[in-house]
Amino acid sequence: MAYTAGDTILDDEYNAFVNNSSSPFGYNHFAGTGASNYGLNQTSIATVSAGGTINASNWNSLFTGLNNISNHTNVSITSSSVSAGDTVAIRAALVSDLANLAAAVAAGSTSATALSTNAIGSSTNSGTWNSSSTIERSVTFANSATMRAFFNAGGSIRVDPAISGSVDGSKDTVFSELTAAVGNLDIGAHTSTRSGSGETQTTNGLANGFFDLGTGYTTILKLTANNSGYTSNTVEIYAKLNAAPATATVMTIKMVSSDPAGDTTYTSGNLSGVSTNPNEAPKMTLAIIEEFPTNAQGLASNIQSSSNAQVSNSQS
Repeated sequence: MAYTAGDTILDDEYNAFVNNSSSPFGYNHFAGTGASNYGLNQTSIATVSAGGTINASNWNSLFTGLNNISNHTNVSITSSSVSAGDTVAIRAALVSDLANLAAAVAAGSTSATALSTNAIGSSTNSGTWNSSSTIERSVTFANSATMRAFFNAGGSIRVDPAISGSVDGSKDTVFSELTAAVGNLDIGAHTSTRSGSGETQTTNGLANGFFDLGTGYTTILKLTANNSGYTSNTVEIYAKLNAAPATATVMTIKMVSSDPAGDTTYTSGNLSGVSTNPNEAPKMTLAIIEEFPTNAQGLASNIQSSSNAQVSNSQS
């Protein structure tokens, strides 16, 4: 039924505001465990039994929850609170408040600022390489509800590539420039962002986020060197899940660095001042950082991954 300010709320209408799983969504659907691209894994609010009395405490539980989600998402709402003895009446803006908060969560809480970073794992090649380097690392969450909530609340998995050590001036420069051009590659709920710039963007998969990934690798970004003489050298970042986003618990990141072109090899007595093995490329490092939602502005606790691991590390 439609409400206007001053109407008395009914038990089944209150329960819809709390628990409705279809549009207009109830609080529990976007703030509780949720489903699909809804859910922040917060404690659900109890409904009332059919014909039961709706007390001020019931009403205030809903308002408190809405205020908490509003604070985290930075979406303004107009709901307030009631005291014992007040007439339990519908607030004119409650339906729009619910809709706006649900939309913010479904979009990945893009205005959330209660976020912090945590370095969760790093892998470096065991040696230098001549044609390709592949590193894979996984990030695991306690369950699918936590993983969805992480991204729905504004969290992202940050990929931070770099070179390690030095082997040859030219190759060091090429792959240092490529990794710097990637910058911080943040995989969010529905899109990914790159803080770096420059080089040739060969594949742009930045429109992909957590909810766009499948169980096979998706290229998020591939850069090709614009350094003269090395325009076939690339760094490519991929991501995949262990299941569909609704039930996934693991994201795996893969970085493939490539140096397919052969270079002239010089003897150790050469006088040209170049490396004796210009084919040699520097060791690559793949660091994974989580930008996680914190409890600073409304969430009950920080939402973070539970573990991480190296999946593979090879070079040739």
